[in-house]
Amino acid sequence: MSTPEVFAELDPPPRLLMGPGPVGVDPRVLRAMSMPMLGQFDPAFTAYMNETMVLLRQIYRTKNQWSFLIDGTARAGVETMLVSMISPGDKVLVPIFGRFGHLLTEIAGRCGAEVVSIEREWGTVFTPDEIEDAIKKHKPRIVAVVHGDTSTTMAQPLAEIGAMCRARDILLYSDATATLGGMAIETDRWQVDAMSSGLQKCLSGPPGSSPITFNERVADLVNGRKHLEAGIKPPGFVDANGPRIPSNYFDLAMLMDYWGPNRLNHHTEATSMLYAARESVRIALMEGDARFVRHQRASDALCAGLQAMGLTIFGDQKNKMPNVTGVVIPNGVNADGVRTMMLNDFGIEIGTSFGPLHGKIWRIGTMGYVCRKENVLTCLAALDACLRHFGFKAPPGAGVDAALASYSKA
Repeated sequence: MSTPEVFAELDPPPRLLMGPGPVGVDPRVLRAMSMPMLGQFDPAFTAYMNETMVLLRQIYRTKNQWSFLIDGTARAGVETMLVSMISPGDKVLVPIFGRFGHLLTEIAGRCGAEVVSIEREWGTVFTPDEIEDAIKKHKPRIVAVVHGDTSTTMAQPLAEIGAMCRARDILLYSDATATLGGMAIETDRWQVDAMSSGLQKCLSGPPGSSPITFNERVADLVNGRKHLEAGIKPPGFVDANGPRIPSNYFDLAMLMDYWGPNRLNHHTEATSMLYAARESVRIALMEGDARFVRHQRASDALCAGLQAMGLTIFGDQKNKMPNVTGVVIPNGVNADGVRTMMLNDFGIEIGTSFGPLHGKIWRIGTMGYVCRKENVLTCLAALDACLRHFGFKAPPGAGVDAALASYSKA
């Protein structure tokens, strides 16, 4: 018998993750993940499920009964919402202002939708009039839009879009992966019918669980497509007349029965990830609105420091997310060399970008647990040294001094 190929125990190098996500996990979340396993229908575990739903309603600022977790990364939440809401032939309008609008377009197309997209230059967002004109022209059944797109660092205002959709009985879905926990999300007040997110950005959890919320308008639509798998179908159950949701795992109708009082045995809940989500959201709610102030202060200080170094902040600053900042890469600077030096010599990760912005901007994240004064200052000091190493003549220490001054007056 051959000798098995084995490896040393895991010992990841220490990193300060200041990219667009994932970011460092709050130690309290890591402790929660180490709690013992429970059976999925143990009353103690279903109580934790119910508590998680209560917490999610609060962070989404909604009264939606249906606020729970999808087992999978943030993209699993996106796909769950779209595959369950979209029937083949439905017209779906997707306003695209970055990479993740293109993702919504692709997933909607895979669901059989007639997808209509409108596009904005990366670094800008849509005006309400632009969205309304597209709605009037195309008359969609669903509008699917990203709230905050980390590829461009921009956040699309949703309140006016929600009002115009509700007035026309159009369903509005929004992907809040980049914003939940870092910006106030007003699901009910903005009249958003469905939202999804992830843990790995402003909530400072690990990737692998996607918090979602949706209202009764969406629940009614989904239940009109409800088909239970044969092995768990109760006697006398009659499938709905609507087209069957093409994914079993991401079937919202069956997931509602799993998370609701019926406790349908749909899948085995990812126990440790539920613990992580529950703790991530609990921590965010305990901090309250001070959390959003903290993210904005970090963004202001980081931008002040970058500009003092002679760098340019990317995009429309009126709609910039406070949790990620785009930095225009100076001409003649080895962009990958700077990022590599930041990682290898300082243990700090910052991000590159995608599509038309690849090689043009870096993205620096100040998210969740990482969003702290000492991390902003450390990142600026390291970036200063790396830029000077690669020939960019930033005034030594100017970035840190400007950030300190910003924090002192906040």
